[in-house]
Amino acid sequence: MNIDFTKGNGLVPVVIQNNITLQVLMLGYMNEEALAKTQKEGKVTFFSRTKNRLWTKGEESGNFLWVNDIQIDCDNDTLLIKATPEGPTCHKGTTSCFAEETSKGFLYELESIISDRIDNDVETSYTNKLFKRGINKVAQKVGEEAVEVVIEAKDNNDELFKNEAADLLYHYLILLKAKGFALVDIESVLKGRS
Repeated sequence: MNIDFTKGNGLVPVVIQNNITLQVLMLGYMNEEALAKTQKEGKVTFFSRTKNRLWTKGEESGNFLWVNDIQIDCDNDTLLIKATPEGPTCHKGTTSCFAEETSKGFLYELESIISDRIDNDVETSYTNKLFKRGINKVAQKVGEEAVEVVIEAKDNNDELFKNEAADLLYHYLILLKAKGFALVDIESVLKGRS
């Protein structure tokens, strides 16, 4: 990575993007030392212009940004870091310094929560209990929820329809996990059809 730190008097802007939802979380600046520390430790470290020192995001709050990928722009003077946030990113307690959520964001966060409960074997979790019952039970549950959506679609109770649709989507995400797929895989298929 050949970054031109000279254009910005030793600093380059760094856009931080959520690795799962792709929501832009914040903008910061790095010098060569901050970039080296970020690469070595896997936690985003900036050069704070107000503190005039290196500053690891989360060093006080515990809301670290864990690096998934670092990309450089076409002019070699700006970085894009895809990261997994540990807690809110903004000092105001919000997900992002720009907006609370993206329209795409929540489903990907929900998918992450489902994966976490299964991968960490959360014993009290309905999701994990259903997953452990096997693919047949998960698929059966998706089928049941799909039938309930169809039934509610024929009636005029919008709240019941929305709730059944939410149940179907939730169980579908569990089925994707059970099959070893993710939303991005299905998204890719849909994009290929356009």
